Amino acid sequence: MDIFKRLKRFYWPHKKYFLWSLLFLVIFTLITVVYPVILQITIDNVVLQDRYELIPYISLIFFGLMIFKGISTFSFQYLSELFGMTSVYKMRNALYNKLQVLSFKYYDNSKTGDIMSRMTADVEGFRFFLSAGFAELIRIVLLISVSLSIMFYYSIPLALVTMVAMPFLAIVVYKFDKRVHPAFRNIRKSFGRLNTRVQENISGMNTVKSLSREDFEIGRFSTSNDNYRQNYLFTSHLWAKYFPLMEFIGNIAVVSLLGYGGYLVINEQMALGELVAFFSLVWYILGPLMNLGFVVNMFSQAKASGERLLEILDQDEDIEEKTGAIEVPIHGDVTFRDVTLTYVADDDAALKHIDFEAPSGKVIGLIGATGAGKTSITQLITRFYEADQGEVLVDGRPVADYKLKTLRSHIGFVLQEPFLFSTTIRENIAYGIPDVTEDQIIDAAKRAQAHDFIMKMPGGYDTLLGERGMGLSGGQKQRIAIARALCINPSILILDDATSAVDMETEFKIQAALKEVMKGRTTFIIAHRISSLKHADEILVLDGGEVKERGTHDELLIKNGIYRRIYDIQYQDREEIMEAVNL
Repeated sequence: MDIFKRLKRFYWPHKKYFLWSLLFLVIFTLITVVYPVILQITIDNVVLQDRYELIPYISLIFFGLMIFKGISTFSFQYLSELFGMTSVYKMRNALYNKLQVLSFKYYDNSKTGDIMSRMTADVEGFRFFLSAGFAELIRIVLLISVSLSIMFYYSIPLALVTMVAMPFLAIVVYKFDKRVHPAFRNIRKSFGRLNTRVQENISGMNTVKSLSREDFEIGRFSTSNDNYRQNYLFTSHLWAKYFPLMEFIGNIAVVSLLGYGGYLVINEQMALGELVAFFSLVWYILGPLMNLGFVVNMFSQAKASGERLLEILDQDEDIEEKTGAIEVPIHGDVTFRDVTLTYVADDDAALKHIDFEAPSGKVIGLIGATGAGKTSITQLITRFYEADQGEVLVDGRPVADYKLKTLRSHIGFVLQEPFLFSTTIRENIAYGIPDVTEDQIIDAAKRAQAHDFIMKMPGGYDTLLGERGMGLSGGQKQRIAIARALCINPSILILDDATSAVDMETEFKIQAALKEVMKGRTTFIIAHRISSLKHADEILVLDGGEVKERGTHDELLIKNGIYRRIYDIQYQDREEIMEAVNL
């Protein structure tokens, strides 16, 4: 029950719905138990005594009880569903809010499909127990208690004979619970893996088809699908093994009841109506006891789901906003002092002893091989990750001194692979600042060289985009992402290979526009093309997480180091082409 205690904050505030539903549950359960009593009275005091004139009155009472039971059943079901749905509504919001504040480090080690499974199937599994499981457990206890009380009232010996099989039934239910919980946890895990496989396949469909790996993907999906099937069949095997045994034990109790009860009736130690009522009441005990397996099933599923939900809710937040964090305008001075960053413990450092200063309004270029640490530098400025050693300062203050929203709202970030949402182009550009004016949106699009192609689209700025910007070319998506960054009017602008997906002509136009945009802003340009950053005030050449060279474009060419080597590779054919043109 520890799982339910830890999740209590989500459902206990709505206990009024639960308690009201219990009231109606008690009412219709008591009415249910009254049926055999009315039957006993009808047989013993009406039929056997030839008092048939009472049957219409008994029928009216019975009809009235049925109506009252129907109203109580409706109220119970509605309130119990209201309790469950309201509770998981809060829980789902809490999970989503938690996912928003978790750092990149969590997502680096998590699979999207598994997170989706937790947010949907696991939340729904927990809701089902809240809506039906709790109440069903109470109904079972109430039904058994009241039925046993009436049975002991009618005949203590017969009640004891009937109950002989009950302890064995309880043992079977207990053993079933011990085995079924791990089985359901395995089902949840395998379902998460299955979701991950589908999500990755759909997201990477272009790669799959371009490499003709459809058969390979089908095989991988079949493996995950078969694992889910095997886990489900194992659980079904447990059900198939334990439930017939429960029913067999219950039938032994019924046979004992009929045998000994018939003997008591024959010897006039018990009335016929009481035996008939006894027979109905025993099923009000055996049925719920066997149904206890269903409740155990729901409980086990809810417990397994709750464990997986708590893994998210209890996840440590690597990036925390400290008490007293400030909210002040940021001008854009950036300083790194002996900064070291390691993504995974005991692994090689992504950054090693990085030192540099980027005064406000300056343009800093970052160049180097893949994995050299270029993007890692910019991710420390935005506090996507925390440095293991050293200080990252903005305007002379450690980045941890700022409120996260304040820090990030002053930084325009254009990622190497731009992400666009499935909404209009206008809403995508205005995503960072929803109350931006139409003129500001258009101005940002023009400066990013996006306005012209947007106006050629059927809906202009109201054109709906597909998932991840489907329908646009790579260059068009990148220009919209640049417009989105410019729209927030940032003090610090980070362009992470932002022109990699555009042609040379468009790159030239964007760079011309960006020169105006960069005035008064600290700009970091991450690029593999020297043409994208040769105009920078300072260029840092990274290799293996270290700054190997620094200086302007001309200064670095003179050094004949790594930068010169990159330059020669990219421009080695230039002289030959120029000579061919001049011939």
